[in-house]
Amino acid sequence: METGLILRKNQIFNKKDGRTVIIAMDHGSIAGPVEGIEKPASIIDACVKGRVDGILTTKGFVDASRDKWDRHTGLVLRISGGFTVLGGGFEEEIIAEPLTAAAYGAACAAITVKFGHQREGDFIRQASLAIDACHRLGIPVMIEAMARGTMNGKPFPSNDPEGIRMAARMAAELGADMVKTYYTGSTDSFARVVSGCPVPVVILGGAKGDSVEALFQDIRDSLDAGGVGIAVGRNIFGYKDLPAMLKAVNGLVHENWIVQKALEVLEG
Repeated sequence: METGLILRKNQIFNKKDGRTVIIAMDHGSIAGPVEGIEKPASIIDACVKGRVDGILTTKGFVDASRDKWDRHTGLVLRISGGFTVLGGGFEEEIIAEPLTAAAYGAACAAITVKFGHQREGDFIRQASLAIDACHRLGIPVMIEAMARGTMNGKPFPSNDPEGIRMAARMAAELGADMVKTYYTGSTDSFARVVSGCPVPVVILGGAKGDSVEALFQDIRDSLDAGGVGIAVGRNIFGYKDLPAMLKAVNGLVHENWIVQKALEVLEG
C-alpha cells in the first residue's frame, strides 16, 4: 500500500520543505480536561485557521470536533494508551485498532514505545505488529520514542542524548515512518540523533514551561540539527494567544524565522 502511505504522508509533511507543525491534543485521555483543550471544537477551529499541518489526538476528541476539520489538516490518531494520572502504571497498550484509524480518515497513527520500561518487550511487540497492520492499510505510523531505565547500570534523564539516539533508531527499526521524541539540549547532540535515525524526527514539548523563548530556541536548534518539525501540545495550546503562537511556530518551522522574529510576532 505504498501509494496510500505516500498520499497520507503528504497530508502531514509540507511538500515545499519536508517539515511539519503538529499540535498534540491527546492529553485528555490521560489527565482529563487539561486547561486549553476543555472545548475540542473551539481549539480545533483555531488550529485549522492557523494552518497547522497536523493534529495529534484521540477518537473522542475528533468526535467532539468533527465539524471543524478541513482537508488541509491531517489527523494523527493516537491508538496506544491505557493509563491515567489516577494511578495507572505508566504502561502502554494498543487501545484502538489500525482499522479504526482508517475509519476516522487518519493521515497517520501514533503509538508510544517506552524503551527501558520493565515491560519493554511487550511494548515493542505490540507496536511492531500494529505498524504492520497500519502499513497494510496504507497508514503511516508515528512512534513517540521514550527512553527510560538505566544505561551502564546508571539511571539517565528522559532527554539523555545517547538514550534518545538509541530510542529513535529503535523506533525506526520497528518500521516507524516518523519519530517523535525529546530534544536533547544541543544542536550537536540532536544532530547525532537525526543522523542515526533513517526516518524524520520531530520534537515533543513535554511539561508546560514558563519560557516561550526557550521553547522557540529548542525548535530553532532542532531544525538546524536536521529535525523536521514539532509535535508539541501544552506549550502551544496553553498559551494565552493561540493564533499568534501558531503563526510564530509556523514561521519558525516553515519560514526559517530566527527566534527573535518569532517572539516579535508573538508579542504583536
